[in-house]
Amino acid sequence: MSEQLATTPKEVVVNESSYDATASSHHTIDESKKELKAPWWSYIWDYEPGRSHEERVFIQKLDIFLVTMLSLGYFIKNLDQTNISNAFVSGMKEDLGMNGNQINLVDTAWTVGYVIGQIPSQIILTKVRPSVWVPSCELLWTVLTFCLAAAKTSNHVIAIRFFVGLAESIFYPAAHTILGSWYKPSELGKRACIFHASSAAASMFSGYLQAGVYKGLNGVNGFAGWQWLFIVDGIISVPICIAGFFILPDLPENTRAFYLNERDRNMAKERMEKAGRAPRARLGRSAIKRIFGRWHVYLLTILYIIFINIGPSSSINPFSLWLKSKGESVERINIIPTASSAIQLVLTVSFAIVSDAIRRRASIMSISTFLGAFAALVLAIWNIPDGLKWFAFLLQRASIPYGPLSMSWTNEICGADAEERAIVIGIMNSMGYAFNAWVPLLTYPQVDSPMFRKGFIFSTAAFGAQAAITATVAFMHKRDQKRENSRRGHAPGIGDVEGVIVSSTIERP
Repeated sequence: MSEQLATTPKEVVVNESSYDATASSHHTIDESKKELKAPWWSYIWDYEPGRSHEERVFIQKLDIFLVTMLSLGYFIKNLDQTNISNAFVSGMKEDLGMNGNQINLVDTAWTVGYVIGQIPSQIILTKVRPSVWVPSCELLWTVLTFCLAAAKTSNHVIAIRFFVGLAESIFYPAAHTILGSWYKPSELGKRACIFHASSAAASMFSGYLQAGVYKGLNGVNGFAGWQWLFIVDGIISVPICIAGFFILPDLPENTRAFYLNERDRNMAKERMEKAGRAPRARLGRSAIKRIFGRWHVYLLTILYIIFINIGPSSSINPFSLWLKSKGESVERINIIPTASSAIQLVLTVSFAIVSDAIRRRASIMSISTFLGAFAALVLAIWNIPDGLKWFAFLLQRASIPYGPLSMSWTNEICGADAEERAIVIGIMNSMGYAFNAWVPLLTYPQVDSPMFRKGFIFSTAAFGAQAAITATVAFMHKRDQKRENSRRGHAPGIGDVEGVIVSSTIERP
């Protein structure tokens, strides 16, 4: 439980256990602890007894509008990505003659576009309103999704997917930058993971959608079931894109959202100032020098490169391809793997709640690493009982909650420098997918299905590397916190130690 205990013009220290005051202050706090009994839901959601009614209403507005809008945007982005995989096993492979590694090339084209657009988009985001930039790119990739239904060859799909990747590249880093600009550390992890959980919902929905479309629309008006999948995807996406222009609140310093009044806007700026989150400033040579003079950009980028490339590309679903090799029907091939996405969804939200509650990002991320490593190791062995193989396939996506937690961690590590936060998140995602343009071609080529022996062996080793880099980042972050605490005489800060430091004084080296 976090509660504001003392305020001065310079700082707010959040953590009862580390509060150092006079004996009388301790007595007062002990009395208040007896009077205030934390409700059961405090272990699940935000609980700050010192929070005013106005602040609670303000956060509810953000949850209803901002988190919902970003989650819907991420839903349609991942619906588009997952639909390629589902379309491939539902007739597109045969209709377009994609019998070699064309599906890997489709992924590579998307990834190249995705990498090219990342960092320029994050720079644009420091100058253009998110409520204009993000929905505009969403509309562009929606139009291109409609175009996929008209593709006649695999080369058409490859070309279209490049531009889809270019348009979609803006969304994920922009969303985390926006979330980190509105929520405090004690609130951020849950929202970031709820946002990310929409990708699991999209994977599940895409499977059900393809099964239904294949059964009900295959052949209607001369379109195959896989073509109808892209058409329906586009129809779902259009209203979400348009809504973004009106609902995304931009940033605290320039918001014009209709649901935030003047008091809300001032409160947003004060909250971020107290949390040590700096507002946007001009991105110049000094900022670039500052960003690349710290360890953050290097170690966090390595961490995310490993995460993005630890498994197959989005168009290769080993579970679906294994089911297809066993002769399962198209409906079952699309529906059964949604159980794995359901596990991902539950674990993503659960890990977020726990990590926000105990303030230990790296520890919870390591649980995700362990589960993924276990599944990869079992599948690398392969010659195992079918029941264990089913269990491993279902558990594969348990490693995915690591991603949004790592982004929340990055928002906190780089929180005192808005430009660093935006650029580091962009570089992390961009470099992760730069490697993703070619690594899956070597580790999970389509021709290796359904065993993917070298792929699963690679994943097992990569999970070991992921554990090592997580521990390294946690060590470096703790070291920096200790140095800062010694200099300022503060309580411990957020990370893998207790407490949260929030300060209105932002110093930049």
